[in-house]
Amino acid sequence: MTMETATFAGGCFWCTEAVFNDIIGVEKVESGYIGGAVPNPTYKQVCSGDTGHAEAIRLSYDGEQVSYGELLDMFFATHDPTQLNRQGNDVGTQYRSAIFPHDDAQGAEARAAIQRAAANWPAPIVTTIEPLSTWYPAEDYHQEYWNGDGQRNPYCLAVIPPKLNKLRKSFAARSKTAQAVG
Repeated sequence: MTMETATFAGGCFWCTEAVFNDIIGVEKVESGYIGGAVPNPTYKQVCSGDTGHAEAIRLSYDGEQVSYGELLDMFFATHDPTQLNRQGNDVGTQYRSAIFPHDDAQGAEARAAIQRAAANWPAPIVTTIEPLSTWYPAEDYHQEYWNGDGQRNPYCLAVIPPKLNKLRKSFAARSKTAQAVG
């Protein structure tokens, strides 16, 4: 097993975490904050939009089971990379679409994935490629949110199932749930 790391921001981290937890080869998904200037930010600080951080996820994945390029394609398919500093009703720079490559190879893959995504979206892709910076794990109650309180949260119930359905339909061979059902 070759464990690798990827860091993405695609709106609310509860929603992005739920999607990536369902991908074969993804061993761990951690919600957190990246790309800002305030050390050890809290959720409340990040939500203010004043810290510069994005709500993001950090994945630990088996590169022999799923490639970084495949993860990027799933990232682009399960959020709207054409919305600047927002995803749906979540508005602010903390909800931006961004990729934080861990090395030059991931940076090259990110640029190629943006080009692939551009062919599938009617509007320009606004996803940024940002330098990897200090990662701050979100508070414990944000971790594995969909698998706990999230399934009782009306916001999550409205937003997450359509994302999961899209993943399971478009990437059935990569979805833990689609494989278990199929």
